[in-house]
Amino acid sequence: MIVIFKNSAQPEKIRRLCSEFEAQGLEIHKIEGRRANWIGLIGDTSGLDPDLIRAHDCVEDVKRISEPYKKVNRKFCPNDTVVCAGGRKIGGGHFAVMAGPCSVESEAQITGIAESVGKSGAAFLRGGAFKPRTSPYAFQGMRAEGLELLCRAREKTGLPVVTEIMNPAHIPLFAGVDMIQVGARNMQNFELLKALGRQKTPVLLKRGLANTLEEFLMSAEYILAGGNENVVLCERGIRTFEPSTRNTLDISAVPMLKSKTHLPVIVDPSHAAGLSWMVEPLAMAAIAAGADGLMIEVHNDPPHAKSDGAQSLTPAQFDELMKKIGAAVQFFGKAME
Repeated sequence: MIVIFKNSAQPEKIRRLCSEFEAQGLEIHKIEGRRANWIGLIGDTSGLDPDLIRAHDCVEDVKRISEPYKKVNRKFCPNDTVVCAGGRKIGGGHFAVMAGPCSVESEAQITGIAESVGKSGAAFLRGGAFKPRTSPYAFQGMRAEGLELLCRAREKTGLPVVTEIMNPAHIPLFAGVDMIQVGARNMQNFELLKALGRQKTPVLLKRGLANTLEEFLMSAEYILAGGNENVVLCERGIRTFEPSTRNTLDISAVPMLKSKTHLPVIVDPSHAAGLSWMVEPLAMAAIAAGADGLMIEVHNDPPHAKSDGAQSLTPAQFDELMKKIGAAVQFFGKAME
């Protein structure tokens, strides 16, 4: 529920009414927007009578929020949220590209790729240390050692690190990470989401391969409800009946999410199709659709990559793509981080 106060409302009357709401076990959320005198009520508001609230002379109007997600709802926060991680910004006109290999394979590999994507204009280094794989026999990542190598690459290049977590018990290992990624397979790992909600580290939440946008936003709600409001959403393709691509990029999800939530929305064109030659057109489509950033896989030797080589660009290909991305981002009035 949203309570809109009159511009002439006395602060004391607003505080008194807010105290009444808190006494009923409701959480008060101040809404930052064109009208700063709004509040959102979070909790069980079914027993509240909007007409009785409107009867207060300090209240202009009361609106119920029908969607099950509250804190991520744009109605609760009309302005775009800007998420800051490692000194870089995402959202609110700030466009960021995250680039790097699917998996960290060695110090030379991750450092070399970090240096190349950084020179091309990437704002973040992405790389997997813990890898969820369909087959138990596939490369599972370098785990804690991989995290250390990512941090060393950051020290040499200055690029903030984005990497995936799979288990709440691993959170202490991610203390030096700039942004923690929740992969598609863990989008509804609610214990993990609640644990990340208790952290301050920004979270990159990927959409599940068969989840609706409402389910996606409800997963983000878990994190915000825990107290961590630094969440970036990532559309990475969904599973459909079409077998010619690894997934089907739901490009319509970008403007739809932007209409429903204030959180930044980025797109992963690499996982969307699973084919390196499709990364460029899908990236351009994402920018045109209003995305706040891109996550692109880059490998120095794709044919010999331990995972996802078929969808990875070479550093040279990424450099050429970044020139086009920069021009497109500028055309649509955003600023590259």
